[in-house]
Amino acid sequence: MKVAKYSANGNDFVIFHADKKEERYDLARELCHRQEGIGADGLIVVVPHAEYDFEWEFYNSDGSHADMCGNGSRACAHYAYNNNLAPAVMDFLTGAGVIHAEVTDNTPRSGMVLSELTPPEIIDDSIEFNGHSWWLVNTGVPHLVRFTDDISQFDIEEARELRYVYNANVNVMYVEDGNLRVRTYERGVEDETLACGTGMAACFYRAYKEGKVQNNIEVYPTSGDTLYLGVNERTITFKGRVKKTFETEWEV
Repeated sequence: MKVAKYSANGNDFVIFHADKKEERYDLARELCHRQEGIGADGLIVVVPHAEYDFEWEFYNSDGSHADMCGNGSRACAHYAYNNNLAPAVMDFLTGAGVIHAEVTDNTPRSGMVLSELTPPEIIDDSIEFNGHSWWLVNTGVPHLVRFTDDISQFDIEEARELRYVYNANVNVMYVEDGNLRVRTYERGVEDETLACGTGMAACFYRAYKEGKVQNNIEVYPTSGDTLYLGVNERTITFKGRVKKTFETEWEV
């Protein structure tokens, strides 16, 4: 089968389209394996849908399902548009709900893509752990978020412990000149990743709600790329560049 490899601000994904939904967790582990497969943070499968432009299946690299992935949503939109599966302005169904996305400044290899994430939900804004104040925010998937005075310090063992206590991703953020720097530990990958779209959105939402940033800012993940986050009358907007790194055939 033909598959594409995408990079979206430090997150990488294997993407292909199929005629119908089915369980592909074994295939996800195979394709995402860094040494024996193509290597990726996740697998995205685009399948037809009767009401929306398409539906996706999303798998973490360990084969587990995830309802939503911000960077994945933008990579998927670019893939769908350039494979004639959706128009440049599209709506598609994820496990977290319907995502609206727009492909702009496009070439077959890269494009600037904006997606509207599902409406955020503050699950708990009073978590205390190891002397820090955490919020648990759902931006399609649950994220623990807190402020830090030193973004170079990120305790992975603490993040791993929190991940299992709350079954959530873990993020720290630093406010710098009205923008944010963010680091993320992702469940399913079980380590820090170079970027996480829904994690950046959760950090932005807390900082915005607490008046520490304005409603349209830049966010810088560990990858060093620049993402643009904002709020509109419906939800959080998330914009950045995605890149198709290559296409190949995979024997199954």
